[in-house]
Parts: sequence; C-alpha cells; structure tokens
Amino acid sequence: MPRMDRTKAIIAAFLLFAFSAPATASEYPDHGVKLTVAWPAGGSTDLVGRFVAEQLSLALKQPVVVENRAGANGNIGADMFAKLPADGYSLMIATAETHAINGHVYKKLGYDAVRDFDPIALLARVGFVLVTRSGLPAKNVAEFVALAKASPGKITVGSYGIGSTSHLALAALEEKTGASFLHVPYRGVAPAINAILTGEIDAAFVSPNTVIGMEKNGQAKIIGAASLQRLPIAPDVPTFAEQGFKDFANGNWYGIVAPRGLPPEIRKRLQDEIEKIALSDTFLQRTAPTGLVVEYLDSTRFSDFMRQENDRWGKTVAAQKIEVAQ
Repeated sequence: MPRMDRTKAIIAAFLLFAFSAPATASEYPDHGVKLTVAWPAGGSTDLVGRFVAEQLSLALKQPVVVENRAGANGNIGADMFAKLPADGYSLMIATAETHAINGHVYKKLGYDAVRDFDPIALLARVGFVLVTRSGLPAKNVAEFVALAKASPGKITVGSYGIGSTSHLALAALEEKTGASFLHVPYRGVAPAINAILTGEIDAAFVSPNTVIGMEKNGQAKIIGAASLQRLPIAPDVPTFAEQGFKDFANGNWYGIVAPRGLPPEIRKRLQDEIEKIALSDTFLQRTAPTGLVVEYLDSTRFSDFMRQENDRWGKTVAAQKIEVAQ
C-alpha cells in the first residue's frame, strides 16, 4: 500500500475510534439519566428519589427522570435495574429491603445485592417507632415485652409485609427479648396503620411521621424509638436503649447505586454531586418532616455498610426462619 494511502487509513481508523469510544468523565453526561425507584410513588423512597433527581438534573445539566418499578418488596425494580448498562445513565435508590434483606428472604432472587451493583453513596436513614393501639395496657417497651411473654403468640404486631423492614424489626425484637408475638403482614404501610386505629392489631413498627398525628389525637401510643438517638421528629419518645434494650436500632435507609462496572471517573463525579445534595440545607429541610435523618457515606463506606447490613439481616432471617414462598 502506498505511504499516502497507509497514512489516510491510519487517520480514518483513529477518527473511527475517537467517535465510537465511550464518553469520558469530562463528556459525561451528554444525555438524560434514569433513576429507578423500586416502590410506588408517594412513599419515602419515592420522595428521596424525586428530590435527588431534581437536584442532580441541575448539577449535571441534563434531565434526571424517576421511573417507579414497584412490586415484590422492591425485587421487580432491582432485578430489572441490575441488568442495565453500567454507563452512568442508570441509577437506583437502594433500600434495606432491596440491598440487605431480600437476598435472604427470597431464595430465588434474580439479582445479587453485593455482586450486581456499584454503591455510590448513602443519603439518609429513618428509625422506626413502636406504636400500639391506644387501649393496650403497656406504657413502655418493657411492659409491652412482658405482655407478650405472659401470653406467647397472642400480642398481634402488624407489618408492611413479609420480609419488609417493619417485619424484620419485629423479628429483631423477638430475637433480642425471647418474646413471641403474632405477626400480621399487610400489603403496605397504610393498611397496617389503619389496623392500629381500628384495634385490629396491637402494635407495629412504623416510620414516625405516619403516626405522630395519631398519638397527638389519642388514637395510638408511641412507646419507643428503634434508633440509637432520639428522633428529631419525635424528641419526647425514649429510645429502646434508654429503656434497657441496648443497641436496638431498626428502620430503613436510602442510598444510590449503579449497575456493576461503572467507570471510576463517572462514579467519582456522581459521588461528589450526591454529597453536595445530601449535605445541603434544602435536603435537610425537605426530609425533616418525614422523619428521615441525613447520613452521608461515600462509595467505600456505603459498600462496607451494605455488607454489614447483609450480615446482620441474614442472621436474623435465618434465626427467625423467615422465607417468602415463590
């Protein structure tokens, strides 16, 4: 081949490579981003997702669109998301269910919470409160546990469903105290709370913002906060630790993950932007009324946190023999 033709061929190959190569961090993003929320619109996970999408759109100067893929305790959305390209254009709100609990409860899960995702950042956590019907003769956690021990399997405790965070909080209480309760699973938050109001069940572990109004109206009693410190939204409610049940902290958490294989420079860009969002006054103001407490962890610490959560809940699920038939 003549030298001139050979030179042209080399230039053409170089240009072809340049235009077909993946986007670099400086070029990212050059189009919109999709943020998967594996839960219905309107809940805490959706609220966090929509705030992050709004703020990340401004930071990246590209639209960030929330897509709700609800069902099966978050499994449908997480399974779908795990198979998407790891290019920075697909993000997901991770929760305790999708990334620490479901893998132990569902024996045929279509994804692996550790293997199939790249953690980017933890944003916030929420500690549950233990709420009882107004007529239950228990003024604190110790009296509640004593009632259960006096009548094993008779005190009814509702949850958002089998394998939900509220169910696992109950399982953790049984494991810690040796008390036996009758678990009554419902299809979500609203029916479980309504069952407290009607007296259909005795108690439930729930997010504090959902029942504070009920307690003020005398329709229910909040007897303990399942958090290491008192909750800002319910400062008068003593923690389980204050009532003699040390290290009892149960609730949910919210972070951002990507499909496994995200380029390091894109992960760093997203982590930096999400840190600014999580630590902003706007995020604090938006989440405070919901009972969420801001707790930012970068990708390395979030990865360690998720492994610890998997170990913790795996032991509880095994000890309490919790399993969802598939």
